[in-house]
Amino acid sequence: MREGSLEAPKRHAIPWQSPDFADRSKTEAEMARVFDICHTCRRCFNLCESFPRLFDLIDTSATGELDSVKRADFAKVAAACTLCDMCFMTKCPYVPPHPFDVDFPHLMLRYRAVLWKERASTFARRQLVKTDRNGRLARLVAALANWASDRRNRFTRGLLERIAGIDRRAELPRYQRESFAARAKASPPSRDPSATAAARKAVLFATCFVNYNNPGIGEAAHAVLARNGVETAVLYPRCCGMPQFEEGDLAAVAAAAREVSAALGPLIDKGYDVIALVPSCALMLKFEWPLLLPEEEAVQKLARATFDVSEYVVDIAKKEGLAPGLGPLGGGVSLHIACHARAQNMGQKAAEMLRLLPESDIAVIERCSGHGGSWGVLKENFATALKVGRPVAREAAANGKPFLSSECPLAGMHIVQGMETLSGEKRPPARALHPIELMARAYGIEGSQSRGEGSEKRE
Repeated sequence: MREGSLEAPKRHAIPWQSPDFADRSKTEAEMARVFDICHTCRRCFNLCESFPRLFDLIDTSATGELDSVKRADFAKVAAACTLCDMCFMTKCPYVPPHPFDVDFPHLMLRYRAVLWKERASTFARRQLVKTDRNGRLARLVAALANWASDRRNRFTRGLLERIAGIDRRAELPRYQRESFAARAKASPPSRDPSATAAARKAVLFATCFVNYNNPGIGEAAHAVLARNGVETAVLYPRCCGMPQFEEGDLAAVAAAAREVSAALGPLIDKGYDVIALVPSCALMLKFEWPLLLPEEEAVQKLARATFDVSEYVVDIAKKEGLAPGLGPLGGGVSLHIACHARAQNMGQKAAEMLRLLPESDIAVIERCSGHGGSWGVLKENFATALKVGRPVAREAAANGKPFLSSECPLAGMHIVQGMETLSGEKRPPARALHPIELMARAYGIEGSQSRGEGSEKRE
């Protein structure tokens, strides 16, 4: 036995098909073991709301120890976890291979699998995470859906809060009539076959957010790769399953992994790399799917072939060199490094990419935005989400850069909303941009999404 560990974190396969995995009594016993280790350490007190809740439960209990905390109260700790993975990646000295074998996020995932098995979540919550169905339906009536979801529409947002539990104050993504996959098929960007990366082939895994909500991110990535000579295809079999993962519906996530890996496998065999446009999706393809289905070679093959989009552009820059034509942005960037980008353990690739631009002025913010996917928009979580993300909002405001960027589009929206709540005369940017959108702008490429939503500064 030793105190702490300096070894690289190593995760175990997730035994979600074992009868013991979603057994409440066995799961709560493991939670008690891990919570007691957390209590004696407390390095993670400032990461998110889960740990303050746990420590408050212990400190206000009869004995001041975990033994007098009711197991029913464990649910309060699990409910605050956003599965950001930062305790596992950056704080905990007891992660495997340490003998204490602490993996707090995957333990919270296990508890949510218990809740899913017990059908503890509401009907509305279960419908909320069906992103593909919701996206396909909303796309058909995009103008009506966007009108109803607008924060200024008090009547419909009040109904949405009562029916679906979505906080009326939370900014929600807008829907587009035409998906990214459809746009890419109808008008692909012109590829430069003389560029130094012309030998590369890549398939863009569109992700549900880019496909239905912000095709501009995909269009920017498609255009930047084409400018650099990469032969690029676009494919979207279905959502990666991160929303279902957050809910504990691991069978649905495994089904997504099998379907997407089967669809992308033939392209990988033809020499295509796979690029995910959102960090959470890249994390699922690279790390979470292989842990759910460790024996399935198609899933493992996909994991080996997958890149985050910023990671891929940096790889081109290092190995072949970027195509000429990059210009300065005309101002500095406050760049938020998303938790699920950090969890990929690849370094600050978005910052590396933007520092390739002429006259780059990049202020990096490496802290959780507090959004946590669908978690942060729920009524019971929204105030906590703003609280957790307030240091990021303060830092972005203090930086005073004309551009705000986040690798996670939902985190970017949440940071802007957090900046709105700060006192002061300086107004936040109208929206946050994905780093690849800034890269496209530096090449003089303006996507339709950015043109449709206005400039970075409110007029």
